[in-house]
Amino acid sequence: MSEAQITDNHDEIRHWAEARKGRPARVKGALDGILRIDFGEAEVDLEPISWDEFFRIFDHNKLLFLRQDKTADGRLSRFNKFVDRP
Repeated sequence: MSEAQITDNHDEIRHWAEARKGRPARVKGALDGILRIDFGEAEVDLEPISWDEFFRIFDHNKLLFLRQDKTADGRLSRFNKFVDRP
C-alpha cells in the first residue's frame, strides 16, 4: 500500500475528492455531523451537503483528513478517513 498523507487544508481535501469524482456528504441522522466523501456507490445512509457545510462541520469537529493518493500498483486511490486532531 502506498503511504498515506494527512491534512486539514480545505483546498487539498476538495481537490483530492473531486479528482476521484467524490462529493461531500454526511451520514443521515447523525447528530454530530459524521462526514463522508460520496463516490456515488450505493450508500443509502448518506445525504449530500455543500462543500461550505462540509468544511464547517470538519472545522467544528476539529478533524484531519487522512488519504492515500495512489495504490501500491500506482492506481488512483480513494482510501480516506477522518481522524481527530491530537
